[in-house]
Amino acid sequence: MSLISQQSDTAKGSLDVSDIAAEALPSIVSITTKSVQDVQNYLGYYGFGGSQGYTTQQEVEGSGSGIIVGKNDDNLLIATNYHVVSGADTVSVTCIDGETYAATVNGYDEDKDLAVVSVPLSDISDDTMDQIEVATIGSSDDLKVGEQVVAIGN
Repeated sequence: MSLISQQSDTAKGSLDVSDIAAEALPSIVSITTKSVQDVQNYLGYYGFGGSQGYTTQQEVEGSGSGIIVGKNDDNLLIATNYHVVSGADTVSVTCIDGETYAATVNGYDEDKDLAVVSVPLSDISDDTMDQIEVATIGSSDDLKVGEQVVAIGN
C-alpha cells in the first residue's frame, strides 16, 4: 500500500484522487503468489460422510499490491506486505503495462508485516522499463493533523 500526500493552499476537501492515482500508478505493481497447501477433505473417498477423510494437496493463489521503492544495478526492488508473500512457492509481479515477471522474496519483517521482493532488471523489457517509476516516498513527519492522504493498493 502506498501513502501519498498532496499539500496545497486550497481549502480542505479539494484532494483530487484521480490526479494522485495517475501520478502513483507507474510505481504500483500487482503481486500474485502460488503455494501448495494440504487440504483436509472430511467427505471421505467416495463423497460419504464419516471419519475417513483424507488430505490432498491443493494449489492456492494469493494476491496483493506492492510499490516500486528502488532499483540497484541488478534488481527492481518492491515493498509489499509480508502476509502477501508469506508461505509462497512462487511470486509474480505485474507492472502497469500488464507484463508479468517472476520475483524473489529478498527479506521480510513478519512483526511489521513488511517484505521486499525483487525482479532482475535483465528480465524486464525495455517497454516496461519506460513505463514504470520508482516511487517518491514522503514522510508522515511532513503531514499535519487534518491533512488528507490517499492509500493506493489492493
